[in-house]
Amino acid sequence: MLTALKQRFRTWLFRPKIDSGAVTLNQRRIFILPTRQGFGFAVLLLVMLLGDVNYNLSLGYVLTFLLGTAALMTMLHAFRDMAQLEISAGRVDSVFAGDMAQFVFHFHNASTLPRFSLNLRDDSRHCVTFGVAAQHTSEVRLPLPAPQRGWLSSGRLTLFTEYPLGLFHAWSYLQFDVRCLVYPKPAAPQPLPASLTQSGLGAFNMTGDEDFSGLRNYVAGDAMPRIAWKALAREQGLQVKQFSTPQGQELWLDWSLLPAVHAERKLEILARWVLDADAQKLPYGLRLPAIELPPQHGAAHRAECLRALALFGSSERNS
Repeated sequence: MLTALKQRFRTWLFRPKIDSGAVTLNQRRIFILPTRQGFGFAVLLLVMLLGDVNYNLSLGYVLTFLLGTAALMTMLHAFRDMAQLEISAGRVDSVFAGDMAQFVFHFHNASTLPRFSLNLRDDSRHCVTFGVAAQHTSEVRLPLPAPQRGWLSSGRLTLFTEYPLGLFHAWSYLQFDVRCLVYPKPAAPQPLPASLTQSGLGAFNMTGDEDFSGLRNYVAGDAMPRIAWKALAREQGLQVKQFSTPQGQELWLDWSLLPAVHAERKLEILARWVLDADAQKLPYGLRLPAIELPPQHGAAHRAECLRALALFGSSERNS
């Protein structure tokens, strides 16, 4: 409850907004407060000042005001470590559920001063630390977990530094309109469906159970009877037998082929079939409720099918 109230107060106080294009940090976007060490240092200076007044210590005054000036200079350096940085969001590649999405940001430092100990963090405390050389642009990748399919937003990010002595915490909020498309997590390897459209254009070999077509490396979940024990005995590693069956020219990956399976599980199996069919360079189509993608092959078709699976049931399917 307290955390939620604190978050609402911060949202009201700082009024974050969606940043479009490049963002340049200026004095209106950078906030500074003392850290715990900074407050402790201030208390120490106050005690020293009271001692100087009480005992009339001339050298004590010099030391106290010298340390106080040094503390104020660290606040200036903390501000300058972030001031006038230009930040823009980069392209984010799609990932599968359960993987880490890599959000890319470009930090351009046009000044002659290098920037040290910068930290980029999201509200879930995922953080990356980096620096930017003088008159240089650095690409920073912030890995965020992608637990489920659909769109994953980077949300509000906090760029902060406590350089150079950790006495002051300088920070700025960033919120770019950037998202990562998360595909369903592929199911364990399993045979492609046998229902095919006969097109009369010839035949190709599909994964089946009739003719031996070679060996491939073992993948967790493969059936034990398919393991090539002779190859293992010859110290060729753990491999699995592959079989092929002459089939028609077009393969349909159809939602209706999995009638007794939970919807999310269906999407995982269909994602596995898309990957396997693409790896075998087979023309395949995808049928979902209210969605049909005609048989094709290639990277673009693979991406289109996975996108349809990722956004299945979402109102943003075409966004």
